[in-house]
Amino acid sequence: MVFNLATTLTESAEQSPEKFVCRTATRDVSYAELDRDSGRFASALLSAGLKPGERVAVQLPNVPEFLTAYYGILKAGLVMVPMNPMLTASESDYLLAHSGARSRFADPAEVTALCDAADGMADVAATEPQDTAVIIYTSGTTGKPKGAELSHFQLYMSCTVAPETFGAVPEDVTLAVLPLFHIYGLSCAVNSAVRYGSTISLVPRFEVEAVLDAMEAHDVTISLGVPTMYHALLNADLGDRRLERYRVASCGGAPMPRALIEGFEQRFGVNVLEGFGMSETGAAGFLNRPGERRVGSIGKPLWGVRARIDGAAGAGPEHVGELLVKGHVVMSGYHEDPAATAETLVDGWLHTGDLAYVDEDGYYFIVDRIKDMVIRGGFNVYPREVEEVLFRHPGILEAAVIGRPDERLGEEIVAVVVPRPGTALDEQEIFAFCRASLAGYKCPREVRFVDRLPRNASGKVLKRDLR
Repeated sequence: MVFNLATTLTESAEQSPEKFVCRTATRDVSYAELDRDSGRFASALLSAGLKPGERVAVQLPNVPEFLTAYYGILKAGLVMVPMNPMLTASESDYLLAHSGARSRFADPAEVTALCDAADGMADVAATEPQDTAVIIYTSGTTGKPKGAELSHFQLYMSCTVAPETFGAVPEDVTLAVLPLFHIYGLSCAVNSAVRYGSTISLVPRFEVEAVLDAMEAHDVTISLGVPTMYHALLNADLGDRRLERYRVASCGGAPMPRALIEGFEQRFGVNVLEGFGMSETGAAGFLNRPGERRVGSIGKPLWGVRARIDGAAGAGPEHVGELLVKGHVVMSGYHEDPAATAETLVDGWLHTGDLAYVDEDGYYFIVDRIKDMVIRGGFNVYPREVEEVLFRHPGILEAAVIGRPDERLGEEIVAVVVPRPGTALDEQEIFAFCRASLAGYKCPREVRFVDRLPRNASGKVLKRDLR
């Protein structure tokens, strides 16, 4: 059997050649244009001597040239290695060396020049469904980044099943402000939109005014974001902007506090649908369905995905264990790292590293990362539970909870807090607020006030840096 993910582009271009595949503040690109340019890019890569299966790195922001390079690499039968443009030279060198990339594109002009110099257009290469299409590097929050190998078939299933679950249609316009070099943006924005022949509203970086302008100008119907983004939009001045077609706010990357979900839905009149995925699952795995959801949960497994809680004897919050996943969304393995692959993939089950439980109705709830759990005096304390309480304090803008070594108790609980502008907070006030909602052993014993929390490109708090 032959299958190449780039077929989603050629099919959509054949059906709707003049339709916009992406729109920016200054430029709109049609499906026909992207199909033509990516074919020329593929031809140029092959003419330069690159062979099928070799890796090509793309280190670009959210610009149309990213799409040209991406689909050109796929059409050529090569492997795409997306890289963060903000990486330092040493960080970039590590990924280039580890992936074995034969070439790198870090300037949109380089992509355009290669297209212009191409001699014709390449056909879509006859790759196998299980051939690697993308090597996506993990965020490296716990050490050196690892390269998850994602196949053509895996990525196709991820961008087919998840959008279908929340009712995606060709008339949708998806806000793509999440970085495309991250799996959330690549799979859920680019792959999904092209698969369904819809349109991408492409915004280079998250700036509230630019995002709101794009949402109005492009009639955005679906947003993909992380909690910090929705928090900023919730507190933004909309002015006289009209967002009449906006209907779904998808949230991933990090847990979204209940208070934020409720406030966002009330202000914008949309459904906030939380889900769960990883680099290793092509950003797919779990999703709340429209009209069928549990606030605070990641929803139920997608079609074709199996899940279980390792070591749990039953359902409910008292039965917490590691979340394991199996099915078409799971990666082939880590590039050039058999030891890490064997540790993470056991009998086909992907060990996510997340603590979770499932309720009696089949909804899954993420409790915390295993590595972030604090053990205080023999009691397990899940930072997310404490953070949910802190988020309800009217004077707290952001918060993260970590553990610090303690000679007597093993670990002590520390709250790192970003106050709202113009708000004066003190430790004792926060201690009292937590005691009203949490058992004593779960309450922070120290509060550190900071101007901001360190985050990676996907919006996750870097607790390693805080520690």
